[in-house]
Amino acid sequence: MRLVHLDLKGAAPRVSYLEQVFPLLSQLGANGILIEYEDMFPFKGELEILKSPYAYSEEDIEQIQQLAELHRLEVVPLVQTFGHVEFILKHEKYQHLREVERFPNSFNPHVPDTLALLKSILAQVIEKHKRSTWIHIGADEVFHLGEGTDSRNWMSRNKGDTGTMYLNHIKEVLGFIATQYWGLRALMWDDMLRKISVGALRGERTGTTAVAPEPRVLGSTHPSDHPGRSLCLALRGHGSRRSMRSPRHPPAVGVRDPIPASPAESGIAKHVSPVVWFYAPDFEAEQIGLALLHRYDHYSVLCELLPVGIPSLAICLQTLVNGGFTEETKRKVLDTLGFQSMQLEQSTCEGRGAFPGAEIYHMVEQVNGHLKESILKALEEESAIKGWFSPYHRKRQFGNPRNMESFGSKVLKLHEDWESFIRDLRAHLERVYFPDTVEEWMEENVNPYLDQLRDLMRDYR
Repeated sequence: MRLVHLDLKGAAPRVSYLEQVFPLLSQLGANGILIEYEDMFPFKGELEILKSPYAYSEEDIEQIQQLAELHRLEVVPLVQTFGHVEFILKHEKYQHLREVERFPNSFNPHVPDTLALLKSILAQVIEKHKRSTWIHIGADEVFHLGEGTDSRNWMSRNKGDTGTMYLNHIKEVLGFIATQYWGLRALMWDDMLRKISVGALRGERTGTTAVAPEPRVLGSTHPSDHPGRSLCLALRGHGSRRSMRSPRHPPAVGVRDPIPASPAESGIAKHVSPVVWFYAPDFEAEQIGLALLHRYDHYSVLCELLPVGIPSLAICLQTLVNGGFTEETKRKVLDTLGFQSMQLEQSTCEGRGAFPGAEIYHMVEQVNGHLKESILKALEEESAIKGWFSPYHRKRQFGNPRNMESFGSKVLKLHEDWESFIRDLRAHLERVYFPDTVEEWMEENVNPYLDQLRDLMRDYR
């Protein structure tokens, strides 16, 4: 399985855009979609409070699955069951389920209502994905585990540790899935498991409920250094049916960068091949996943948008399909995406592009590379502005027309050009995204700079 992870906690695309993207992903080598809905799922009843105003409808969920099936993509829903549950615990109704009262990141595993809530959430999601044979339970990055009062008391009474506490909760979740949904197989991230000793994992035999551990390859450059090696060897033969490794699709360089890291920078092209080589002799089933980040967590800013990440994602998928980034791989990516050439080190592609959202890809590059630079250059390097139209002049509304006219036409044109460009960009974004995403992206990436130019033009007029 080669799964593309759509993390919808930010910049969830309209179904009409997924309709265009799914055939491309299939063509590039993906055969499954891992969908982390978070608040985009159409929760009902008591859970309705969890859904976004722009959440997909039940009809949308069905259409997504039909589109995936049409293009031979298996849908695997992902429901976070321990950490990354800010979209749940931010609500006052569920604050009592927090591990640490002031942090909405993680569940308190000792409160009975936690498991009851998770059962309700899992039931609604699984009910709407009857075609799926897998469910992903997340379970990564359980921040502050063991820091809550209930956890400290439990560890004191039971002479236990956070590892045991973590495994107990995961077994409860998996037990519910195994009992209520016979034949449904589970996946999970492995980062928390990696902190638990191999001996403890062997003793727990977590695989009795068909959990498939999913190590994430985040930085190894040689197969023997793979961080999930001991974990996989420990669980192999103990009921765990398969192992999934997830070479990370290059996320944005920083938490708020609109452009993803280059595949060369992330090392994907270099380490995918040896990872496959290392595991092939040890596992009868090869499972590989790619992750595309839109937002680091529910509260962080947006990073790269899906259309902007497609060229990088295409490189990663084709690298996995071909076992390395060969000239053949590069040519397939270029032909499929409609580019003439690419520079991996700079994470740039030359050519118009012929993939869904190519216009957004190019326009975001323009914003990222030129908007801030061109505006700050005009405002900070134009001597007539610095000397005769300073904040002091503007605040008191006086100046010499002779000096103002020396920069006016140039700055007016810069303003008009960028306003026209941004109108076009907004129109393209609105075809792919819901209004909240468009506004957030504009406020984070455009307005901090364009507003300075707008203010200058207002005062100039």
